[in-house]
Amino acid sequence: MHFVEILIVALALSLDAFAVSLAAAISGYTRNRRAAFRLWFHFGLFQFLMPVLGWALGTTIEPVTASIGDWVAFVLLAFVGVRMVRSGLNPSGVNQGHDPTRGLALVMLSIGTSIDALAVGLSLAMLNIKVWYPSVVIGIVTATMCMIAIAGGLRLGARLGGRAQVAGGIVLLLIAGRIVINHLL
Repeated sequence: MHFVEILIVALALSLDAFAVSLAAAISGYTRNRRAAFRLWFHFGLFQFLMPVLGWALGTTIEPVTASIGDWVAFVLLAFVGVRMVRSGLNPSGVNQGHDPTRGLALVMLSIGTSIDALAVGLSLAMLNIKVWYPSVVIGIVTATMCMIAIAGGLRLGARLGGRAQVAGGIVLLLIAGRIVINHLL
């Protein structure tokens, strides 16, 4: 697999993480550097690890992951999206318990946005392609795309004000819906 092919795959895989990072930044969750770091680092790390995991699993469980992977991603993204919308509609302001850059929400988002990378790892195993180089490129590209999304999202969030968290949750719900539609079609 040539670098350009790996780069195209990496960019395609990073789009969900990009959108989630943008939504989190617009919602104001990445205002401090630590929260921004947690987000791009975890998304990059999971996008690196999932192809490795998929490759290691090989073809033995491929039919199982193919049938449920989209549903897992849908549930995780929809759950966090609903929590963000509910929190944004809360008249008392932002509920820090629903921060998508921390804890279980961050892990769920990281898994949800990297399920497709697991399938790429399975494909690499079937094609007898070594996984380490593509995985590193995928992880670095995803982390970089998330940094770009966070920088842009912070500017947008300042303009949107209180509606930003609701908008971020809606973006996650739209991504979850797209996953289901793609799965059903």
